[in-house]
Amino acid sequence: MQLNNNVTEFILIGLTHDPFWKKIVFVTFLLFYLGTLLGNLLIITTIKTSQALESPMYFFLFYLSLSDTCFSTSIAPRMIVDALLRKATISFSECIIQVFTSHFFGCLEIFILILMAVDRYVAICKPLHYTTIMSPQVCGVLVAVAWVGSCVHSSAQIFLALSLPFCGPNVIDHYFCDLHPLLKLACSDTYVTNLLLVSNSGAICTVSFVLLMFSYVFILRSLRNHSAEGRKKALSTCISHIIVVVLFFVPCIFIYTCPAVTFPMDKMVAVFYTIGTPLLNPVIYTLRNAEVKNAMRKLWSKKLISDDKR
Repeated sequence: MQLNNNVTEFILIGLTHDPFWKKIVFVTFLLFYLGTLLGNLLIITTIKTSQALESPMYFFLFYLSLSDTCFSTSIAPRMIVDALLRKATISFSECIIQVFTSHFFGCLEIFILILMAVDRYVAICKPLHYTTIMSPQVCGVLVAVAWVGSCVHSSAQIFLALSLPFCGPNVIDHYFCDLHPLLKLACSDTYVTNLLLVSNSGAICTVSFVLLMFSYVFILRSLRNHSAEGRKKALSTCISHIIVVVLFFVPCIFIYTCPAVTFPMDKMVAVFYTIGTPLLNPVIYTLRNAEVKNAMRKLWSKKLISDDKR
């Protein structure tokens, strides 16, 4: 498909043209990205090394942190480096790869959040059958299905991107490659592609968000039949999940349900779900989860003891 296009590379405008603000962008998002890596890798390491965090909830949390790390890495490093350049360019092939990886890991995060909601529903509403329904084998199959589904979704994005002819302008008014800004550069009618984008990315975001919110409303209603201590623990877990869901899905729905319309705030909204949410997820889960915090303290204590023995 690339051979049929006159465009072999794109120019990324980024968040700003001003040299001073570009330096601010570099420092700010470098700190954000390092915080994302530190927080998510800490959760991944803690879950992998702690025997106290072997329940399905932490199995899914492991993959949520993994998808956050990869999702942020598919976008943030280039954005940070580009902030130091006077003219940031990206080749056609690199642009397509970025579309694939960002959608793959973004979609994987959506599916993992759905699996976490299913896990909480079974744990709270069917506690006697929890270990049977959410067995390690079932959890493994569910995560495998999430990976396959993400691959199908991102492959569809690649198909749409490669079907667009580029023969004129090559300036992308964004800080990363995505179908939304690429559609504005195509030298053909993109009405059908717009519809396919809404029916793919837009539908996945909207339907998943609605299902998740309904599931958590149902779960919260069922807490009336639990003890005060059980309600408090379940409520704390569900609230943290709901916060993550809202922070991730609302910006995604804003971006992908109206691809034919662009707003001045689009780039800032995209910053929130591509850079902000992967940073906030580990903060939310560690601050609101006593088991994770205790496991991290034990992991840190073991490291200090091993360092002292040396």
